[in-house]
Amino acid sequence: RHSQGRGSQNRWREDQRAVAMSGFLALSYRKIKQDLRAELTEASVTGSILSILVGLFMVYLVAAQISEYRSIKTETNVVLDHYSSAVGNNQDSAEDTLQINFNISFPHLSCEYASVDATNFMGTHDAGLASRVSKVMLDKAGKQIGPFEERKHKVKHTDDMAPLKHKELDRSLKVNIHDFEEVRRRYEVLIVNFYTPWCHWCQKLEPVWDEAAGKIKELDDDRMLIRFASVDCSGEDGSKLCTDKRIDAFPTIMVFRRDDLKDAHHERYHGERSVTSIVNWAKHFVDQATKKAPKTQAVDHNEDGEADSHIGVGCLIAGLLHVQRAPGGITIQAKSDGHEFNWATMDVSHKVNHISFGPFLTDTAWKVMPAHIAQAVGSLDDREFSSEQHIPTTHEHMVKIVKNVVELPTAWRIPPVIAHGYVVHSNNIQRFAEVPSVRINYDILPIIVHVQSKFETFYKFLTRLCAILGGVFTITGIVSAGVDAGMASLTQKDRLGKLG
Repeated sequence: RHSQGRGSQNRWREDQRAVAMSGFLALSYRKIKQDLRAELTEASVTGSILSILVGLFMVYLVAAQISEYRSIKTETNVVLDHYSSAVGNNQDSAEDTLQINFNISFPHLSCEYASVDATNFMGTHDAGLASRVSKVMLDKAGKQIGPFEERKHKVKHTDDMAPLKHKELDRSLKVNIHDFEEVRRRYEVLIVNFYTPWCHWCQKLEPVWDEAAGKIKELDDDRMLIRFASVDCSGEDGSKLCTDKRIDAFPTIMVFRRDDLKDAHHERYHGERSVTSIVNWAKHFVDQATKKAPKTQAVDHNEDGEADSHIGVGCLIAGLLHVQRAPGGITIQAKSDGHEFNWATMDVSHKVNHISFGPFLTDTAWKVMPAHIAQAVGSLDDREFSSEQHIPTTHEHMVKIVKNVVELPTAWRIPPVIAHGYVVHSNNIQRFAEVPSVRINYDILPIIVHVQSKFETFYKFLTRLCAILGGVFTITGIVSAGVDAGMASLTQKDRLGKLG
């Protein structure tokens, strides 16, 4: 009896398992038996064509979905910049300042005169400007010829010489547009002082120049090697010559040689304005003419490390400034404590090699940054601005700065990229009362453009992939059923003769 009881229990358990399995199978995906598949389905030309088209369509959709899954999605938001609140809690915060980086070439503005001034709307001048600006001299063709070092001392003038009367001014040749070339070809070296009678510094140089001209004439001893000359740029004939030689600062002392070609480079004197200094400097050209010294266009006669003459007529100005985060501007114009300027001929044409705001970006940052933001970071780069001849022109650039924060996919392990893009509007101001200059006025907008880049999550990719497969099968079934029904209807009507 005991064994019979156990057997009945085992049969009962097997029956329960069979019931559970049958219930599970009832809920599971049901498929057609292999034996019945041939009886329940049939092949057709329409079905074959539809299957091929649907297969190709599914391959295209899957490939497009995979490509989209591998691409980066970008989301852009504009938020308010709360840097001011952070600064309020910490007055030493770096957020209180903005870095400005600039590199500008001036083909007709000498480094000796070029001055950079930074201001803001609160009246703060030259904040962080010292030792942050460098200058490189450019020759007539725009090529760099070396760094420009600011003079350690101001240009000295000889004050112990009495003003000369007009009749005494005969040791320096007087030339103008009509006889300049004839006089230049007469001597191996012709050193010319371009001046105007109303110039204070020209008046101080006048007796010094005439005395030095006399000493050089005695030194030459009728060998026709060197002579000093003067050109009055205020007269009609003299002004044409000064305009032709691009003289816009007085006094300007230039060196001309007999064998100069039409587009030759002419060095200019920048040393002390005393008889001794000028004569000793000019002796170098006598030695060059007599082959006692090699020909050079950069002369340092007193060997103090500062060239007394060079061929630099233009200037490349580069700088890195830290200014307060407030509307302000940078002004570049001609200033000198030893020259007067002719503003009507002053030319501040320039090429903006680079202007940007904020810290310099790494090569990685440039590569991963969206193209439209990268373009906005240097909107003024490689743009040229020209002034009309004989018309005082001020170039004004109005800049609106926007901070951009780019967050990259976490898998890249690259920190967020902070870049300051800007838009700019440039304008020319032409007034005879206006001092020719370049003004870069900037305003910082209190907003942040937040750009978040990320990949699509894997579960979304699987969801869309399943939706594509299921949707294509469903739509294909509906289309196939409609086509079959239409074909059957046409066949039935043809049998009944209703198709005519």
